[in-house]
Amino acid sequence: MPIQPKKHPMPSQDPKVRAHNFKEVATGYTEEIAVAEAERCLNCKNKPCVSGCPVNIDIPAFIQKIKERDYEGAYKKIAEFSSLPAVCGRVCPQETQCESKCTLGIKFEPVGIGRLERFVADRHNDTCAETPVKPQPNGHKVAIVGSGPSGLTCAGDLAKKGYYVSIFEALHTAGGVLVYGIPEFRLPKSIVAKEVDGLKALGVDVETNVVIGKTLTVDELFEDGYEAVFIGSGAGLPNFMNIPGESLKGVYSANEFLTRSNLMKAYRDHSDTPIMKGGKVAVVGGGNVAMDAARTALRLGADKVYIVYRRSMTELPARKEEVEHAEEEGIDFRLLCNPVEILGYHNPDDKRDPKNGTVTGIKCIKMELGAPDERGRRRPVPVPDSEFTLDVDTVVMSIGTSPNPLIKATVKGLEVNSHGGIIVNEDGLTSREGIYAGGDAVTGASTVISAMGAGKIAAKAIDEYIMKK
Repeated sequence: MPIQPKKHPMPSQDPKVRAHNFKEVATGYTEEIAVAEAERCLNCKNKPCVSGCPVNIDIPAFIQKIKERDYEGAYKKIAEFSSLPAVCGRVCPQETQCESKCTLGIKFEPVGIGRLERFVADRHNDTCAETPVKPQPNGHKVAIVGSGPSGLTCAGDLAKKGYYVSIFEALHTAGGVLVYGIPEFRLPKSIVAKEVDGLKALGVDVETNVVIGKTLTVDELFEDGYEAVFIGSGAGLPNFMNIPGESLKGVYSANEFLTRSNLMKAYRDHSDTPIMKGGKVAVVGGGNVAMDAARTALRLGADKVYIVYRRSMTELPARKEEVEHAEEEGIDFRLLCNPVEILGYHNPDDKRDPKNGTVTGIKCIKMELGAPDERGRRRPVPVPDSEFTLDVDTVVMSIGTSPNPLIKATVKGLEVNSHGGIIVNEDGLTSREGIYAGGDAVTGASTVISAMGAGKIAAKAIDEYIMKK
């Protein structure tokens, strides 16, 4: 049978319908579609796709199980390497990782590896009532700071080896960026909760509302008997452009905007969480977080949503699928544009005026691409006399984040780089013995699967460290 040249399309809600609800956009492969897509896999002996996966899932092996319709076997194969398969199947940038290495992709479209991973994980969650078997305790304790993807992965790998693992999460719900940063329509909260429950079944203790550096210090964790600490506190400090008007009412960081919608449940009908509920919105930035913020604003009732990005569509860093979904939903992309000022209504002498200090527009300048920068991307430069104004009521700044500064301020002897990222060696070890780190706390904002890879590496190193003591 000849190979189908293109991936089987992912079933999804109609754009006109989904733009006004928070239900998951992609509805997932059916069994027959999944088997047909699995049949496209060439089952290469050298497995190039595995080299593109930060957690090294044996991709051909789990796809072979799908061909055999052994879906639980496929899940178990994935679970040998990943603690969050249902999450990764939804939010990983497979097109630049595993799928970019797919041999089939040389001539045709690569195998839809991420879509198959999601199918397998969802099938397991829907049909399997078994709970993970709690391993025999080995008598050693490890503390995890942060319950994002790096922390959850590190915790899962250590728990499987019999460690008593405690996760300390600053917010009231476990999941980190998976619950406060990624919208319900891309990653339902129930999926994250299911993955966390699986770790709890392995014996992982999850303590929320604990701010390490305030409620407890890292040194106090060692005093309490923890033999190693993994820091996966993420990159929750938003960056701004430092242009006039950023302090106006109606200007959000993407972190704040998405947290209000996701963790504070503004996406629910009749929610009283303070957030924009209409008008025109400009989202500044071009990454996945910018797409999430723009599409969230649309669903919250915005009349018009703009993406303002200083480079062209070719350089847009967001996943191709997310950009396509945003375009289908009616997001207006204003490319090769850069904000220079946020405009607002100012009347500081009249404290009773409800419009005092609120956003009325965003002034931008047109850009063109010049010489390449240090990363090889053509540097955007302003076009003289090209300023224009977009009339908006809300501005969301989505130009990146930096690592949480609280950890470095409270852990003595912890070395950080100029961007605030914790400095680690190839095993995730910091400048302090027994303290490891990974994910966005080290790299700055990156992908979920990269953070998971760092958590996996650190778990292996922590195990070796403790066993040698």
